[in-house]
Amino acid sequence: MLFFHLLITLRKIITICIQQMNEIQFLHKNIKKWEAFEALLDTKNHVQPDEMSDLFINLTDDLAYSRTHFPDAKSTQFLNQLTQKAHREIYQSQPINKSRIKIFWASEFPLLIYASRKEILVSFIILSISVLIGLISNKYDNGFSRVIMGDSYVNMTLSNIQKGDPLAVYKSMNQVDMFLGITLNNIKVSFLAFAMGILTPIGVGFIMLQNGVMLGTFHSFLAEQGFLLSSIATIWVHGTYEIFAITVAGGAGIVIGNSIIFPKTYSRIESFRRGAIRGSKMIIGLIPVFVIAGFLEGFVTRYTQAPYVVRFGIIFFSLLSIVFYFYLYPIFLIKKSKL
Repeated sequence: MLFFHLLITLRKIITICIQQMNEIQFLHKNIKKWEAFEALLDTKNHVQPDEMSDLFINLTDDLAYSRTHFPDAKSTQFLNQLTQKAHREIYQSQPINKSRIKIFWASEFPLLIYASRKEILVSFIILSISVLIGLISNKYDNGFSRVIMGDSYVNMTLSNIQKGDPLAVYKSMNQVDMFLGITLNNIKVSFLAFAMGILTPIGVGFIMLQNGVMLGTFHSFLAEQGFLLSSIATIWVHGTYEIFAITVAGGAGIVIGNSIIFPKTYSRIESFRRGAIRGSKMIIGLIPVFVIAGFLEGFVTRYTQAPYVVRFGIIFFSLLSIVFYFYLYPIFLIKKSKL
């Protein structure tokens, strides 16, 4: 019995020693970066917005890791204080609110998307090329649209065209059912694009290829029938938010894929962990965007006879809100922190 207690005690001692060694290694690897960021906040030297956003995102990642593995350590206390200080500097024009959710939407999420804009751009390029593939393929192959969209969908659309309402498909379901179904499906697609990043960015490319070819084929098919402008004015009422969110989800997948392929100074496991946290935050933050897109598709897009000025007005406002919240607003936060 005494021997059993000795083994338990020995095991606890070894566990504590290993934890302390891991903490020392963690400190040794990151302390210079933290000190540099702290000095940057104190001196408010001129720093590019993308550099500041990258530093802030890395800081929150380090804090999450430290809270998980060393919850009572001084390094966690230091990171927690430094993160709070960084948030105050970046978002000092607003009252400090300890709500983690509010902080996420007020600064962390838009800064995260801004810091990930290179990966999102790659995702957008893949999607754009895929759209062109759909457009060109359908133009030179009369049967391509049936391969991609299916005979039943094509026949239904042709029937709607004969009835004078080519996009009546958006009126075929109950509004609430359509809203819920579309929203859940889009969220599922975004999580799939993110998860495929584990198979490297090639997996993400496959998902973006599917969506892009479908989109290009659909527009090309309706253009052949003489309804290109109508299709753009109708589909992009909800598609502006939807396609943007899917593109960002692809960017999140590329983030996690790159973390595996290019671990930089971290171990591959640590790099993957960081990429997974960063990508997960991007996907979670997209859920309200998909909800808005689903609401528009379920309740607004169905008004296919609405004036073009109304439909293009919604599209323009959607684009404006995206540019403001995910590009201009993060730059404003970062610049304000240096005043």
